[in-house]
Amino acid sequence: MSIPELIQTATGWLAWSGLALSGVTLIAFLLRWNQRFRLIGVTSFNLLLLASCWAFNVSYTPPLAVEGALSVPVVYDNSTNLLVAQAFEDFPNEAIKPTLEQLAGNLHGGGYNGSVVHVRLRKLEPIGNGVSQPVILGEVIRDLRQNITLPLPETSYAD
Repeated sequence: MSIPELIQTATGWLAWSGLALSGVTLIAFLLRWNQRFRLIGVTSFNLLLLASCWAFNVSYTPPLAVEGALSVPVVYDNSTNLLVAQAFEDFPNEAIKPTLEQLAGNLHGGGYNGSVVHVRLRKLEPIGNGVSQPVILGEVIRDLRQNITLPLPETSYAD
């Protein structure tokens, strides 16, 4: 079962259990049971979980998966206008463009102050004695206001 299905199922169960607990709590107050105040806590916690699951279900968007893209770690993100991901040594050239599209497509405007984010894919090449030099494999620009991804004109992808 996927996460969205699990959350949707849990929301339904929490709604029904919240309704049942509300009824039992109401009956407990009418009959003056000793456990009535504990039932208030259980019922309110259940309704809090219901609200949280419902909000997550409404706001959840699964990550974008582009065919041919490879998973790479993000090594630098300044949360303003630059994101850099690290490609491994034998990274295939045909995976550069889809990987950049996937990285850019999974950016959302929540934490970024700027509306334009440069997404770079780099690889470290050794130049001697344990020293390496970063080589930019590709770069795209993600405009979060217009929700588009644009390749840089000077960027050429090796085919």
